[in-house]
Amino acid sequence: MFDSLSEKILSSVKKIRGQNKISESNIEETLREIRMSLLEADVNFKVVKNFIDRVKAKAIGAEVLQGVNPGQQFVKIVHEELIQTLGGAAVDINVRENPSVIFLVGLQGAGKTTSAAKLGLYIRQKIGKKVGLIPADIYRPAAVDQLMTLAKQNNFPFYPTQSGEKPEQILERSKAWAKENMIEVVIVDTAGRLQIDDDLMSELGRLKNIWQPQEILLVADAMLGQQSVNVAEGFHQRLNLTGLVLTKVDGDARGGAALSIREVTGIPIKFLGIGEKVTALEVFHPDRLAGRILDMGDVLSLVEKAQDLIDEKSARDSAKKLMKNEFTFEDFLSQIQMLKKMGGMESLMKFLPGMGQLSKQLQNMTPPDKEMKKIEAIIQSMTFQERKDPRVLNASRRERIAKGSGTQVQDINRLVKQFEESKKMMGSMMKMGMGKPGKGMRFPF
Repeated sequence: MFDSLSEKILSSVKKIRGQNKISESNIEETLREIRMSLLEADVNFKVVKNFIDRVKAKAIGAEVLQGVNPGQQFVKIVHEELIQTLGGAAVDINVRENPSVIFLVGLQGAGKTTSAAKLGLYIRQKIGKKVGLIPADIYRPAAVDQLMTLAKQNNFPFYPTQSGEKPEQILERSKAWAKENMIEVVIVDTAGRLQIDDDLMSELGRLKNIWQPQEILLVADAMLGQQSVNVAEGFHQRLNLTGLVLTKVDGDARGGAALSIREVTGIPIKFLGIGEKVTALEVFHPDRLAGRILDMGDVLSLVEKAQDLIDEKSARDSAKKLMKNEFTFEDFLSQIQMLKKMGGMESLMKFLPGMGQLSKQLQNMTPPDKEMKKIEAIIQSMTFQERKDPRVLNASRRERIAKGSGTQVQDINRLVKQFEESKKMMGSMMKMGMGKPGKGMRFPF
C-alpha cells in the first residue's frame, strides 16, 4: 500500500545528504516534496500540515551527530513524527471480561464478515480464548451463510440465527447460547449500509444497550482514502468506537486512510487486514509501519511471521542435516514451500532494512519469486531418488526433468551446482558454530 509514498519520501530525503547541517534553506525543497507526496497519497490536508510543521520544528538547526549524515538524521526525525501521526504505539484488544463482547461495525463491502473470522482466529491463537461468532446482519443476502461457512471452516461455535429473527432478538437470545457453550469472547457481525443512515445507527445503538460491548471496532476499507476518515467520524459520534480494523491494506490503496485516521479521529487502528485468507490479519504497530514506509525494515514482524508459520522441529531437522551433509532437494523443496506460506521472497524483502529500494533496482532482473517457481518446478519433476541423491542425474535424466518442468538442461545443471556449493558452505558454517540447531534456526533460508 505504501510503496509509492515510500519511494517518493526516500527520493526527497536524498537531496539533503552531504550537507554539514540541517537548515531551513536546505530542507525546504525536501519538505515541499514530502508534503506533495502525502497529499497525493490522499492524507488529510490538516494532518499533512501538522506533520510538516512538527518535522520542520525538530529539524531546523539540528546539529548533525558524528558519524550520522544529515539525510540519516532527517529520516530519524521523519520516522519519529510518522510514528506519532500513526498513533504512537500498538493498542491491545480488550478481552478481559468473561464473556467479552466485540461489535464489528461498518459500511457494506468493507469486509466485516471476513474480519470476524480473522479476529476470532487471532484471539484464539494469540490470546487463547474460546471465541463464538454471532451473525446479526439479516439484510445482506447470504451474510449469515457466509459467516456460518467461515465458522465451520475454522471450527468456531456459531449462533444459529433463524430466518425472521430481528437483530435485537438475535443478540438477546445469544446470551444464553454463549453461556451454555462457555464462550469467552463473542464477536458480533452487525449489519452495514452503503452509507451511514439513522436507521443503521439506531439499530446499532439498540444492540449496544442489549449487550454492552467491551470493543466496538469499525471495519474500514483502506481503498476509500479520506472517505474512510469521514466514515470513522460518523460512526464514532454515534457509537463511541474503541478501535479500527483497516482492511484491503494489501491492495492499491495509497495509504491516506492509515496516515490520517488516528490523528483526525483519535481512534486507534488496532488491526490491518492484509489479504483474503483468514490468517491475513496483523496487529497494527505504528513504529513498524513507519519503518516500512522509510525502508528501515520491520524485522520484528518478520520474526513473528516466521514463528507462526515455521515448524521449529522441521527447522532443527534441516539444520542437523546440513551439519551431516544430508540436506536433500526434498528438504530444499519444503523450505521453498515454507517461504511461500510466509508470502514469498519479494514480500519478505520488504521487511528487511534497505531491501525495499534494492528490490526496485533489481526490477530488470528475474524476480526472486519467479526464480523460486522455476526451482520448485524442477525439483517436483525429479523422482524421489533424484531428489535424495543428485549424483544419479545423468544426461538423459536431466533432459527428462527439463521437459517436465518447462526449463532448459542448463537450468538443471546450474541448480544442481549451486545447490551442492551452498550445501557445503552452510554445512561448514554450522560446524564452525554459526548456527547450532535449536538456537535461532527458525528461518528456512
